[in-house]
This record gives sequence, structure tokens and C-alpha cells, in this order.
Amino acid sequence: MIGLGVMGRNLLLNMADHGFAVVGFDLDSQKTSLLESSATPGTTVKGFNTLAEMVQALEKPRKMMMLVPAGKPVDDVIQSLLPLLEKGDIVIDGGNSHYTDTLRRVTFMEEKGFHFMGCGISGGEQGARTGPSIMPGGDSVAYKDVQPILEAVAAKVNGEPCVAYLGKGAAGHYVKMVHNGIEYAIMQLISETYDLLHRGLGLDNDELYKIYKNWNDGELQSFLVEITRDIFLKKDDKTGNRLVDMILDKAGAKGTGKWTSQDAMDLGVPIPVIDIAVCMREISAYKEERTQAAALYKTSSSDIPVPKEVFIQQVQDALYFAVIISYAQGLAQLHIASKELDMDIPMPQVVKVWRGGCIIRSSLLEIFFTAFQKNPALPNLLLEKDVAQLLHGKKQNLRNVIIHAVHMGYPVAGLMAALSYFDAYRSERMPTNLIQAQRDYFGAHTYQRIDEPGTFHTEWNK
Repeated sequence: MIGLGVMGRNLLLNMADHGFAVVGFDLDSQKTSLLESSATPGTTVKGFNTLAEMVQALEKPRKMMMLVPAGKPVDDVIQSLLPLLEKGDIVIDGGNSHYTDTLRRVTFMEEKGFHFMGCGISGGEQGARTGPSIMPGGDSVAYKDVQPILEAVAAKVNGEPCVAYLGKGAAGHYVKMVHNGIEYAIMQLISETYDLLHRGLGLDNDELYKIYKNWNDGELQSFLVEITRDIFLKKDDKTGNRLVDMILDKAGAKGTGKWTSQDAMDLGVPIPVIDIAVCMREISAYKEERTQAAALYKTSSSDIPVPKEVFIQQVQDALYFAVIISYAQGLAQLHIASKELDMDIPMPQVVKVWRGGCIIRSSLLEIFFTAFQKNPALPNLLLEKDVAQLLHGKKQNLRNVIIHAVHMGYPVAGLMAALSYFDAYRSERMPTNLIQAQRDYFGAHTYQRIDEPGTFHTEWNK
């Protein structure tokens, strides 16, 4: 393992716990010492502070994974490794690299006789130690060599490891990118429900804990709802208040959500819930301007005029509906990208891998897994009858929540984007005929007709 930060160290210790002899490299001697001191007694774990020592300690063909920051650091490690490698050695990038960088590196390393794979890993530091979701792609020959290791350390669902070969080229990193886009969307949706219940109904953290606990015990069972539940009870050691109330409302981002949106636009795939989640994080960064605007427009919290228990149920249904839409959008992007980018992504395997270990794991994925097992070429989950039935039972409450939120001035951009996507996707006729007329009027962009084939242009101002 090259890079012994929390993720790299924990994943390597996980491998050691499963009977593999492992070595780690980091320039920081404290990190290599921590690796060795953290090892389970009886396991074979060794740390090195030079790449040459680490490479020499490995059996051939050597198997090396990088867990370093995306971008230039990955290229720097590759350049440092090149003089030390021999034909057939395997190098895996386990970080969050952009898939286009991975494609470039696959070609570069292949030309030199080395195997290179991009491998998405999700689950955070705890997942890395006890069982993450692993998304490898690219060199299928190399995957077979490392498959026993990855299957041993991955999370297990029904006894099956949450790892699978996910396609050619940069498929592994592409799947992880979309995973993170869905993660952005669901986090945004949960934050909107929190706002409606906290400011809109005036619920305190203890009440919120009970609500999210009930949701997680039921049909909304998922990692993100589970951790949301726990967050409400955490005390701030500085003030004694609940920590969530002391955290500034400015969100950070590492770019993977933005990459998902950018690539979806390039492919012509609509993913508006993911798009708006990225936008809302960006709006949050304008804290000073938002404070000025709040004073200028005299913004204040207004109570939601709905009985508490009724509104809580409406919000639960709204979240359930919008979360399904978020998954549907991300999976639709993977369906298109698989063909357009020649990655041959096996959709049933993607959903199977996401069922455990990863940040977006959810009981919903069992339903989606069944759908893709029945039809691996399913272009959109909304076309699956069982999924449609779930949405039918929740859509009116989503509309109700949005109506109340809009009327009282609460921003629910994610929920609104989910509903708008649903209403557009199920519309046999959209008003886009007018847009085509406008485009033809000012730019002679042409249009098609409903009554005969062909392409047409009209001189509109004559």
C-alpha cells in the first residue's frame, strides 16, 4: 500500500487480518510506525519509508495499491515506481481519480508492460478497516490476480462480497464517481428534510433522533439516515450543546459530485437532483452574502401549518420518493456511459456491490438488484413496475411537502428537482416543441414534425 493515511492504513490492516502478508509505504515514518503498531498480533505487516524497499519486499508479480490524493500525486507515484517495476507487475489506484486520468494511465502503463487498474473504494475509514464496497475496473487479467484479496476484505451481504469486476478501461472509477454523485443527492435531500422538521416544525434534536431512528428502522433503512440519526445526539465538548447546532452551514466538496454532473451533461443524461445538490453546496459557501440577503429580504423561520405527525409522515414519503429518483438518475447515467464510453459496465453487479460497505448502501438496493437481475439492460429504474408501484404510493406526499415548503419559504431544491424530473420523464408530450420553434426562428436550427418524417425549417418572420 502506497500512502498510509487513515484509508490506506486501515485497508492494509484489513488485508492482513484476512491472512495476507502486507507491506506499506509512506514518507512519514510516524505513519509506518503506526501501521505496524496497529497490526493484529500474529499478522504479517511491515512499513517502509522508501519505495525501493517496499517493492523489493513483494513477491512477483508485485501487487501494489495507491491511496493518495487524486491528480498530480498519483502521476508522481507512478513516475517514482517506473524504474522499480518489472513486466507483469500490477499497480492499482484506489483513490478518487477522475476517470479520464485513469484511462490515460491505463494506456501509459500497458505500453510499458505493466498492469494498471482504477478501483473505487467506498465506506470511509471504518469501512476500510472492516469491509468496504470495492469497485474495480480495467485490466481483467490483473483483476483475477487480486480478486481473492479484494473479495476477502470487502463487505459481505448474504455471504457475498461487495466487489465485482465492473468493466473495461476506467469503469471502476466511473462507477465510484457516480456513486459519489448519488451520495451528494441523498445528503442534500436528507438536509432538506432536517430543515423542514427542525425549523419548520420546531423539533429539537432529541425529537429528530427519534424520527430518523424510526425511518432507519423502516423502509428508509440506509447508512446515511443511520448516521443522521446519531448526529443529533452528539454533544459538543466545548459548549455542551449538541454539536450539529455549532457547525457552520458551509459545506465542503472534493469534486466528485461536480464531475458526475459535468460528465452527465457531456453525455446528455439528465441528473437534476445530483446537479442541484452540487449547486446547493456552492450556495452554502456564500455565507456572508446569504446573511446580507436574509436581512435585506427580512427572512425568518415560519412554522409549517400542518399537524406534526401528519407532516412527519409526508416528509418521510417525500424523502423515500426523492431518494429513489436519485438512484434512478445515477444508474441511468451508468447505463448510457457504459455504451458511449465503451466500458461494458454490468449493471446488476454495480447494484450488488453497492448493497454493503459503501456510503449509499440502503435497503432499496435489494429492490434495484432484483430489477436489474430481471433486465440488465434496463435504461431507467422508473420503467420497472415494482419501482413504479413504490413511487405511486409516495408522490402525493412529495407534492404536499413541496407546496408547504414553497409557501413558507423553505429551500427544497432537491425535492423539487426530483419531482420535476419525475413529472417530465412521465410526460408523453412536453412543451419542447415551442423551444424548437424558437430555435428555428432565431437560428434556423430546424425542427421535426409530428405528422411526417424529415427535418424542416420555416421563415418565421415572413
